[in-house]
Amino acid sequence: MRIRFIFAAAWLLSLAACSSVHTPAVNPAATAVAPAQLPVGMPQLASPTTIPPTAPAASIVTPEQQLPLTGEATAPEAEPRPVMSANRAVLALLDHAELDSKAGKRDAAGASLERALRIEPRNPWLWLQLAQVRLAQGQYAQAITLARKANSFAARNYRLQADSWQVIAQSRVALGDTAGAEQAYKLAADLALQARAEQH
Repeated sequence: MRIRFIFAAAWLLSLAACSSVHTPAVNPAATAVAPAQLPVGMPQLASPTTIPPTAPAASIVTPEQQLPLTGEATAPEAEPRPVMSANRAVLALLDHAELDSKAGKRDAAGASLERALRIEPRNPWLWLQLAQVRLAQGQYAQAITLARKANSFAARNYRLQADSWQVIAQSRVALGDTAGAEQAYKLAADLALQARAEQH
């Protein structure tokens, strides 16, 4: 009886051992999903809440700061105004004549220039200014005479002579002297070239 009990107990133990399944211990930390790793060299994507830095505004270049392109034509520089006199009274009369001429008051402009000529009768600029006023008034013959007077005192002032011959040329055109006008225009152009050559 005792022997049967021992065999029965041994048989039950063997059944229990066969039915049990060995399961390895699971580490909870090993079950955690590791974050995905990007390949080496690939940039990390910004977080949706990340705001990229604002790029600095481009500096504004004004037209004055822009340099002309190569080969681009530039406006010729204005020639400086010549010194017409060192006398204050003459300069004041010249200013009056210029203002009156711009306002269309050519008679008043002519009167101021004639007064200036009484102070400086050998001033070629005054004769030229008066010749231009007479040209604008339509007094072409007198304009030619005054322009020639300016040239007689001009010495080697090529710029003044060129302007005087321009007055003579325009007056001759108005008088119908085509050949004389062409000759005067040519002289004016040649003198203007000499004046520019002296400046450089």
